[in-house]
Amino acid sequence: MNNYWFNMWLLGAESQRVVWLRMWKMSVGGPAAMAEANLMLQEKIDAAGQSAFRLAMGSSPASIVSNYRRKVKANERRLSR
Repeated sequence: MNNYWFNMWLLGAESQRVVWLRMWKMSVGGPAAMAEANLMLQEKIDAAGQSAFRLAMGSSPASIVSNYRRKVKANERRLSR
């Protein structure tokens, strides 16, 4: 259980960086900003649906947090290029 809370903390910290990178990208405006906003919205809808499905199928909260962290890290890599 200790690892779960640490991963939750890491998810929060990593998410903050992604939020900052996205806001920076969207503050520039233009087609890239609109594409990022649309991508962000779609990712959030997909993640909520996947998490609900995984919970319904018996996945542990820790595995769901790990899945979110994997996606957040992928966004961080993509946005920091």
